[in-house]
Amino acid sequence: MNFLRGVMGGQSAGPQHTEAETIQKLCDRVASSTLLDDRRNAVRALKSLSKKYRLEVGIQAMEHLIHVLQTDRSDSEIIGYALDTLYNIISNDEEEEVDDVEEENSTRQSEDLGSQFTEIFIKQQENVTLLLSLLEEFDFHVRWPGVKLLTSLLKQLGPQVQQIILVSPMGVSRLMDLLADSREVIRNDGVLLLQALTRSNGAIQKIVAFENAFERLLDIISEEGNSDGGIVVEDCLILLQNLLKNNNSNQNFFKEGSYIQRMKPWFEVGDENSGWSAQKVTNLHLMLQLVRVLVSPTNPPGATSSCQKAMFQCGLLQQLCTILMATGVPADILTETINTVSEVIRGYQVNQDYFASVNAPSNPPRPAIVVLLMSMVNERQPFVLRCAVLYCFQCFLYKNQKGQGEIVSTLLPSTIDATGNSVSAGQLLCGGLFSTDSLSNWCAAVALAHALQENATQKEQLLRVQLATSIGNPPVSLLQQCTNILSQGSKIQTRVGLLMLLCTWLSNCPIAVTHFLHNSANVPFLTGQIAENLGEEEQLVQGLCALLLGISIYFNDNSLESYKKEKLKQLIEKRIGKENFIEKLGFISKHELYSRASQKPQPNFPSPEYMIFDHEFTKLVKELEGVITKAIYKSSEEDKKEEEVKKTLEQHDNIVTHYKNMIREQDLQLEELKQQVSTLKCQNEQLQTAVTQQVSQIQQHKDQYNLLKIQLGKDNQHQGSYSEGAQMNGVQPEEIGRLREEIEELKNNQELLQSKLTEKDSVIENLKSSQTSGTNEQSSAIVPARDSEQVAELKQELATLKSQLNSQSVEITKLQTEKQELLQKTEVFAKSVEVQGETETVIATKTTDVEGRLSALLQETKELKNEIKALSEERTAIKEQLDSSNSTIAILQTEKDKLELEITDSKKEQDDLLVLLADQDQKILSLKNKLKDLGHPVEEEDELESGDQEDEDDESEDPGKDLDHI
Repeated sequence: MNFLRGVMGGQSAGPQHTEAETIQKLCDRVASSTLLDDRRNAVRALKSLSKKYRLEVGIQAMEHLIHVLQTDRSDSEIIGYALDTLYNIISNDEEEEVDDVEEENSTRQSEDLGSQFTEIFIKQQENVTLLLSLLEEFDFHVRWPGVKLLTSLLKQLGPQVQQIILVSPMGVSRLMDLLADSREVIRNDGVLLLQALTRSNGAIQKIVAFENAFERLLDIISEEGNSDGGIVVEDCLILLQNLLKNNNSNQNFFKEGSYIQRMKPWFEVGDENSGWSAQKVTNLHLMLQLVRVLVSPTNPPGATSSCQKAMFQCGLLQQLCTILMATGVPADILTETINTVSEVIRGYQVNQDYFASVNAPSNPPRPAIVVLLMSMVNERQPFVLRCAVLYCFQCFLYKNQKGQGEIVSTLLPSTIDATGNSVSAGQLLCGGLFSTDSLSNWCAAVALAHALQENATQKEQLLRVQLATSIGNPPVSLLQQCTNILSQGSKIQTRVGLLMLLCTWLSNCPIAVTHFLHNSANVPFLTGQIAENLGEEEQLVQGLCALLLGISIYFNDNSLESYKKEKLKQLIEKRIGKENFIEKLGFISKHELYSRASQKPQPNFPSPEYMIFDHEFTKLVKELEGVITKAIYKSSEEDKKEEEVKKTLEQHDNIVTHYKNMIREQDLQLEELKQQVSTLKCQNEQLQTAVTQQVSQIQQHKDQYNLLKIQLGKDNQHQGSYSEGAQMNGVQPEEIGRLREEIEELKNNQELLQSKLTEKDSVIENLKSSQTSGTNEQSSAIVPARDSEQVAELKQELATLKSQLNSQSVEITKLQTEKQELLQKTEVFAKSVEVQGETETVIATKTTDVEGRLSALLQETKELKNEIKALSEERTAIKEQLDSSNSTIAILQTEKDKLELEITDSKKEQDDLLVLLADQDQKILSLKNKLKDLGHPVEEEDELESGDQEDEDDESEDPGKDLDHI
């Protein structure tokens, strides 16, 4: 603190000697007194002196005050006095207004004192941690001065204090509790504290956001009355801007927490003129800026589009458009609302379509776009408002080809209203383009250029626009009228706007270039403008003329013989010079206003004189400047080569697209085939389930048949007692005859089935016999090892089929026996009919009973017939399966026999070869021994040859081994 004592000593108007001694005595009493009351009174006295004698109290008392905060926490009163004293020392708040230069110097000196005392206080980080712990005290006399002191520290040395709080455990969480304090003074100062804490610190901003700050702040704004609230709403909005601006994480959290929906009530302002107080205007201005923070063009595109979508879905965009079309809205609020609507709809098709459908509440209703354009081309409107309308129109057309087409269509002859009752957007743009106001010329030219941005179709459509210049003269195209105004030497702002429009129009549009070059006066005018040595003000126009001529060369399709690429380059070289041309072209990007316009899409200019460049045009210049420079220096041969390369690339692209289309078609076919396979699988599964259901139904029918058979046996036993009543009415003999005929048919069917069964049995026997004798056929195919398993499986299936056939034959024999029993019963019944011995009264009573039984018998016979048919069909299917399995078994058996014969033959040949090889090896060994005995050396090559021979013999043996393995 020596430097502070030096500052104090250098002051001409320092404290008197008696006050210095008083401060020293008070500090000694705070440090040495044992009674709490004495220390409290001393601190109170220091507080009263701290404002007037700030430097002396700060130098002598700061350490003692910090010690009081550490040791006397049990007494809230002395803690409050100590905090107030420290606040007076550190804070730079001045009650008196600054009038003179001396007072300004003293204020500057006091600010330096505040930062120096703050540096001393935070040098020990424990002091800040101690202050954070004191904020947990609920006592008003401790919490409120603590909040003010920490806010003052953040204002003096914000980044250093932020870092200390960030590393302090639960530091930010303690401060967030201030927003929940029921005392409005502490809550409001807590908002100011969080403003200073979150300024330019992304980490703290994230912590505060995730500590539920959005919910609490929005609740406070709602409780205070939204836009009608006081300065507390303003402070909360500033804090929300600190949390959201340039912080993508917090913006995403704000959107996902559905907090955008809670912003809609802010803008329910109505049309009353009396409700626009200064505070309300400030609040609403901050609310609009907060909306713009969420949809700013500098945000990531995905985050911006999701916020735009949420704003449309919750009705926030609709509410903003209501303010836009309302009456009695202050000018600055209307301007900011236009800018906000601009960024809410920018690049998002749904919002752009909605904005196109908004109508102003006029009679007759007019589209909002038309009403806004009327303000833009009206020179009596404020400059800021005209800039906002231009920005809104640009955002409406940004990446909106549908909107671009609608604007250009209002200029075409087929869509212009002949009655003149309504004014279209295109007519307003043309009117502004050719008015006497240079600012209207520039705005209309830039707006029309945005209607052509990256849209070759609309560039070609705009060539059809014809203008009637005067009565009796033929109409002139819009392109020609623009060049005519350029040649007339109008204001620089007008010429810059028209040149930007022409450059945008001709770029990437060879047809427009051809129309431009078709007027023989255009090229000489451009070369004349570029070649002249004019002042600094005209250098920008020269650069834009050079850019327009370069675009005419680069995008030239050589359709005009007199203005081909090569001839235009020769003209530049003769009249201007290539170096001079490139130098003039560079004037655009070197202009002082070029870099300013290239930073942000919004046309934000301090005055009309600075309104020269458009943001999108700066991107076009950046894109074309290099390629035009290369095109100027290229020779004709290089141009030809480039054209050939372009043609080959186009051919290559065509081939690639052709193959892409083929692949796409094949993918579609594959998808269709996959779908067919899936449907076939489903059908197969359904059929299998149907088969299982039918099998279960057959089993149920069999069970029912057995039950009916048992019941029929009981009825026949009971029928013997009623054999006396044999006579019936005239219907009974006919039904008996019918029963006999049906029984005969059943017999015939049974005989046919029996004959077929015998035939099939004979066929099976023939197959079995042919299976044993059919070994003469030849087969060259080698069956793999798994065929034996298939043969075993087929044999097993054959056995099961045979068992099923035997069971079916057993059932058929049962049915035959049951049929014989039924025939016997019917014969007995017929004989009993002829017997007469009972009276007619008994016969009448029994007749009805017999008729019912006959009908039951008829029904039963029908069911038997159906059952027999189903069994016969099942039997035929089983026979077919048996035939196919027998045929496959026969084929496999023949192949197996052949393979076994081949294996035995190969084994025999292998054994013979092994014997021969053994004999040969024995002979070779004996010969070698003889040669050694005779003294003849045995060469290694002979051994190698013998080894090779053995290898070849082993390889010749391998096929036999493989066959043996099989």
